[in-house]
Amino acid sequence: MNKIIAVVEDEPDILHLVSINLEKSGFKVKGFEDGNSFLKGIKETTPALIILDLMLPDIDGLEICKLLKKDDKTASIPVIMLTAKGEETDKIVGLELGADDYVTKPFSPRELVARVKAVLRRRDPEKMSKNIEIADILVIDLEKYEVTLEGKPLELTTTEFKILEMLAKKRKWVFTREQILDYLWGEEKAVIDRTIDVHIRHLRTKLGKAGSWIKNIRGIGYKLEA
Repeated sequence: MNKIIAVVEDEPDILHLVSINLEKSGFKVKGFEDGNSFLKGIKETTPALIILDLMLPDIDGLEICKLLKKDDKTASIPVIMLTAKGEETDKIVGLELGADDYVTKPFSPRELVARVKAVLRRRDPEKMSKNIEIADILVIDLEKYEVTLEGKPLELTTTEFKILEMLAKKRKWVFTREQILDYLWGEEKAVIDRTIDVHIRHLRTKLGKAGSWIKNIRGIGYKLEA
């Protein structure tokens, strides 16, 4: 494998723990205990992925993420946020800035390594599947724009398909109504965010028993959890 993972973490014990587990899985690790040393180091070596703690002694991790995504040289590097903050809003802000995933402390090192591998697989075009399969009963064909439930085709509108695709690609992630609107229509959107609720209601009905997988996170938005 030998892909380089940059780990930005100010707690030496956690940095050591993460590094050991990544190295056991075949990765090379470059560790940084503060934001400034990381920003200097990334100019010399481009990692395949960045594990970024949000609570750093010098620069806020969210600010670092923002800087990375604004720079063409680093914008495409996937980021996994590692943070003690458990509030849903902190996670949403990080995802809106372009982070690919988040892990909340305390965490399982094995889970973190699994998340790293999963994000890298999603970014590898040769390994990306043309289908999304959920719970062995729902199949989303991303090329043909077709959805089948227990082998039976579902008649979804283009909007319903795109919402399902968005939620299914990042299961358990919470998307705000505004994020879903942006994904559907970008800057061309001319509808209110409550329109999403109508599409979700229709989508749930068409999905039948799988419709319960789409969860409403009160005051925030939606996620898919099967």
